Amino acid sequence: MIVAPFKVVLDANVLFPFSLRDTLLRAAAEGLFQLYWSEEILDETLRNLLSTNRMNALQAGRLRAAMTDAFPEAMVDGYQPLVAAMTNHEKDRHVAAVAVKAGAQVIVTSNLKDFATLPHGIEAQSPDEFLCNLFDLQPDGMVDLIREQAQALKNPPRSFEDLVRGLAKSVPEFADSIARHTTLGHVFLQSAQLNPTQAARGSCTHGPTTPTNSLFCRKEILSTIREPTLSELRGHDERRESRVRF
Repeated sequence: MIVAPFKVVLDANVLFPFSLRDTLLRAAAEGLFQLYWSEEILDETLRNLLSTNRMNALQAGRLRAAMTDAFPEAMVDGYQPLVAAMTNHEKDRHVAAVAVKAGAQVIVTSNLKDFATLPHGIEAQSPDEFLCNLFDLQPDGMVDLIREQAQALKNPPRSFEDLVRGLAKSVPEFADSIARHTTLGHVFLQSAQLNPTQAARGSCTHGPTTPTNSLFCRKEILSTIREPTLSELRGHDERRESRVRF
């Protein structure tokens, strides 16, 4: 596996929604970007999962362990002295400091306004923009990734189409690109009622990626990063999750 050279910090709010978190972590496991976070970012993620009753304490502990086991190289420390020099929103300066310490080029966040001013060489991207950029680089690879993600959902099972529809509520342009690149195509796009900007997004011409078995161990760990139970999914609202602001 050749890991992409660019480094990315994931903010807590993009690690909160189940399907979006799964997609981002799978993309990192495929080597499409180098993932970074901090104990503080993970603390915030799990605190909000607990406070919104998405998980209990035992589930949150297992999630954290699975994430850190899957990405041991992602943890950033020693950024604390840099926090005071950051000029973005005060509550998110620790995230910008993590990016500086890691040498990251991108912070993926749902709160772009809190990252309006960042050090030179770092930009904030929404999860939709970021996943669209990955899709533009690896369209067939990203489709395969979403198919694998759907196939991994067992309790209860979730179809590829259902997963794409769910993702459309938080990352609509990315879901649109996936749909246009697959047999979901016309039927999905008609029912999704995408806006003109999303509908205008063009198809990509990149070739398929080469399958690899080198990620087996990491994918096995990723498969343990919590599937929701049937009762949780019945009350699961990805649209509400996409609006959570930390």
